[in-house]
Amino acid sequence: PRDTQYVNLGDGRKICMECMNYSIMDNGECNPLYIDIREFFEGLNMKVEQQIPLLLVERQALNEALEGEKNEHYHLPETRGLCLAEERMVRTILKGPIIGPGNKIVDMITGPQQLIRRCEVTAILILFGLPRLLTGSILAHEMMHAWLRLKGYKDLPPEVEEGICQVLAHMWLESEITSGSGTNIASTSSSSSSSSSSSSSSSSKKGVKSKTRELFKKYQIEMDDSPVYGDGFRAANRAVDEFGLKRTLDHIGANDSGLRLTQHK
Repeated sequence: PRDTQYVNLGDGRKICMECMNYSIMDNGECNPLYIDIREFFEGLNMKVEQQIPLLLVERQALNEALEGEKNEHYHLPETRGLCLAEERMVRTILKGPIIGPGNKIVDMITGPQQLIRRCEVTAILILFGLPRLLTGSILAHEMMHAWLRLKGYKDLPPEVEEGICQVLAHMWLESEITSGSGTNIASTSSSSSSSSSSSSSSSSKKGVKSKTRELFKKYQIEMDDSPVYGDGFRAANRAVDEFGLKRTLDHIGANDSGLRLTQHK
């Protein structure tokens, strides 16, 4: 709509005020989602033993971190999440932005954080300002990278590693659709419910929009046409559907890096 107000995130992205209510803007807002996804992995008997730092960062900080990791893993042209394995200093968002004149971000507090290598994973970085569901699916994907590294999976072909990571992102989205928890918006924008009919109608509309977002994000993963992420997901998903997640992971770990999931017997 012509009268829609947009907020400039300062890195070429703009976000409408309604979408901002559903977006994760700083580390504090992301922590409940991080706990939820750790519990999701634990429910699959895939507990991530290490307490891996999760940092929401600006695009520049993500790109700088990516430069140091670019030879390690396959990345899309536009990266929105990263599983780090190197020690480095990263600027993270400590407090979400305040919207100033002209719908520009002011007073966003960032600060340096030194990442120490205590295990195979030093941190997970996620681009700030993304919707909760997209943030969650990226986090589930990167958490799977972390799980693979911590369990000693090495030198996997990109389509195998990215494919199985996309399967976990897809599984998390399916769990959100089933539970209906995707209707919750970012923690700072939640408010007490009203018993009025107008409030009920508004909540119903938000629920429909949230369900649409969940289904669309799930569809994006399923229909991705890239050889690594798309074909990799479909091959991994077929293997998981036929043999189960545990057998598929056992197969990946037991075979040399050249073997494809489509050969799973």
